[in-house]
Amino acid sequence: MTEQANTTGHLMQRWALTLSYDGSRFYGWQKQAGDLPTVQTALEQALSSIAGEQINTIVAGRTDTGVHATAQVVHFDTSVSRPEQAWVRGVNAHLPAGVAVLVAQKVASHFHARFDAYGRHYRYLLESSPVRSPLLVGRVGWTHLKLDLNLMRQAAALLEGEHDFSSFRAAECQAKSPIKTLYSTKISGTSRYLCLDLHGNAFLHHMVRNIMGALVYVGSGRISVDEFESVFHAKSRLKAPPTFMSDGLYLTGVDYPDEFGVTQLSLPEWMSIPGNDFQTA
Repeated sequence: MTEQANTTGHLMQRWALTLSYDGSRFYGWQKQAGDLPTVQTALEQALSSIAGEQINTIVAGRTDTGVHATAQVVHFDTSVSRPEQAWVRGVNAHLPAGVAVLVAQKVASHFHARFDAYGRHYRYLLESSPVRSPLLVGRVGWTHLKLDLNLMRQAAALLEGEHDFSSFRAAECQAKSPIKTLYSTKISGTSRYLCLDLHGNAFLHHMVRNIMGALVYVGSGRISVDEFESVFHAKSRLKAPPTFMSDGLYLTGVDYPDEFGVTQLSLPEWMSIPGNDFQTA
């Protein structure tokens, strides 16, 4: 079932959108008081213009100020009938620079972008160099410290599985439980340009950035792998290194059951093409 009747008897359609955005242009995903630009505000205004009615969206995972997305997923309901391209090209014509709908598809009326997601993928891009490239500011994280990738890989491997991630949880995190499952952790690239890829069932507020900050400490020799493990198992944010910058963090995919047929997009070519320093290993 992809349609249901609303309280006035009109048939409602549920649509899923996959979108990409440059987080440096917005104050995060979620609508905020005042005139601060957010992705949700821009998207809902554009959707409402095409629909001719107020559209409200539900997102797979809220992102903070400065955090990017290559394949964020949202759903919305509407009583109007529009072709697929209206929700892509039409909506994009009303969106500001820095955000675009990539895919629109009609989905079952019981599909839920947040609650039906069983996995989320994040990639952190990091530059390690004495001087930060001005052309990568806002898109890639940076440290002046020289990093040992093998040590970072050893530490990252300790995070796989179901654990209490309180040591990497922001104080303002509203999640009911700090226990999450990381299906995989991978560090690839070079000592100058590297990627941290995390795939998990869900993530706590600032969890990826806090993990990245701790791994940089390991890679630079400021703490050992054993000390990283002690910090992790301490289950205390006070024991862990500082939160890392948002610049290099990307939400790169969301997993849904096959029954919903949600389109799975590959990483953009600039993040994965052969010869690129940020290629997937």
